Amino acid sequence: MMDYKVDFHTHTYHSDGLMKPTEMVRLFAEKQYDIVAITDHDGVGGVQEAQIAGEALGLQIIAGIEFATEYEFEGETLELHMLGYYIDIENEDLLDRLRDIRKARKERNEKLLQKLNDAGYELTWDDILTRPKQTYIGKPNFARALEKKGYVIENMWDFFAEVPKEKISAEEAMDLIKGAGGIPVLAHPAQIKHIGEPGSEEFWTKLEKLIRELKKKGMKGLECFHPSADDDLAGKLAVLAGKCYLHILQGSDFHGEPEQIAKL
Repeated sequence: MMDYKVDFHTHTYHSDGLMKPTEMVRLFAEKQYDIVAITDHDGVGGVQEAQIAGEALGLQIIAGIEFATEYEFEGETLELHMLGYYIDIENEDLLDRLRDIRKARKERNEKLLQKLNDAGYELTWDDILTRPKQTYIGKPNFARALEKKGYVIENMWDFFAEVPKEKISAEEAMDLIKGAGGIPVLAHPAQIKHIGEPGSEEFWTKLEKLIRELKKKGMKGLECFHPSADDDLAGKLAVLAGKCYLHILQGSDFHGEPEQIAKL
């Protein structure tokens, strides 16, 4: 049986990654990967470029996406990240919804920039944008701009959370993915809040219930192997995925930071 070197969770500079799709594909090819999925946040702009580069370099590139979503579960509103694989990047329903999401993100980013300026952190769009025609700006882009200017914000992510992002439901995300011919997968379950400490009895009980609910709504896989889960937790997640008859996925959540490159 042949073993493949794979990464099913990567981000290019078409979302909050640091590398061009071609640069990233070249890097993974040099590291002798066989299959890589491009899963940019709320967009598919980097997929075609990556696939062209992958074809030239003998690396299979899967068309993917990642949505930040909300899901009502046991009286809590959970933030779940839904990955989609093998999607049709020209699907009109998907593209129309992505345009709406980008518009909402732009409005949120304008509020966040104003909040930072009001708090004394002097940033402009020129500080945040890293390339011409950049259409995606996420929290990591703001964080990098703040760091570059020497600003330090205690509890930075809590500060950002005070300007909430409008999220679609997990059900809608899965429907969009399936409508585009894709496979919905729950990302990094160890990072889900409000279901207990990862590895605890509460965590496993609630996670299994959550997974079974999502499976009934169309979810097909679980990202078991991810930097947020140590080897023991990842192995148990894989057992749970098998128990629920779900695909088992592995992803690095690659964004192109030097420490991530060193681990490839």
